[in-house]
Amino acid sequence: MTSILMVCLGNICRSPMAEGILKSKLPTKDFIVDSAGTASYHVGEKPDIRSVETALNHGVNITSQRSRQFKVEDFDLFDFIYVMDYSNYDNVVHLARNEDDKAKVKLILEELKSSLTLEVPDPYYGGEKGFKNVYIMLDKACNVIAKRLLK
Repeated sequence: MTSILMVCLGNICRSPMAEGILKSKLPTKDFIVDSAGTASYHVGEKPDIRSVETALNHGVNITSQRSRQFKVEDFDLFDFIYVMDYSNYDNVVHLARNEDDKAKVKLILEELKSSLTLEVPDPYYGGEKGFKNVYIMLDKACNVIAKRLLK
C-alpha cells in the first residue's frame, strides 16, 4: 500500500483540501492519504469552513477530517510527503533524521513542471477567491500525482 501525506501550517486549509482531492482520485484499497500541520494551533479541529465549502463545491467531502500535527514518526508511515510552501518544507525537513527522510519531502507544486510558483498560498486570511484558487492549484497537482501513482 502506498501512503501520501499532505502538510501545511495548521492543517485546516490547504492540506485538508489536498488530502481530500487526492483521496478522490485514488482507490482506497491501494492508497492511504492523510494530512498534517507543522504547527499545533488547530489540533483536533475540523477543516476551515471555507475549505470545506470549496471542496464540497467540487464534489469532495472533507468534513470528517481533524487537524493533527506532523510528527517524526510520519517519516516511517508515509512514502511521499507533500508540503505546501517553503516554510513547511523547512519545518518538516528540520525533523528529518536522515537523507532518506528528507528525500520523501517535496513541494506539491513541483509536480506541475510549468507552475510559475512552487508555493501554494495560505488562503486563511484571504477571501473566498483565495480558497478557490488554492483548490484549483491543488487539483492540478493531485491530477499529476494520481496519474503517476496509478501507473
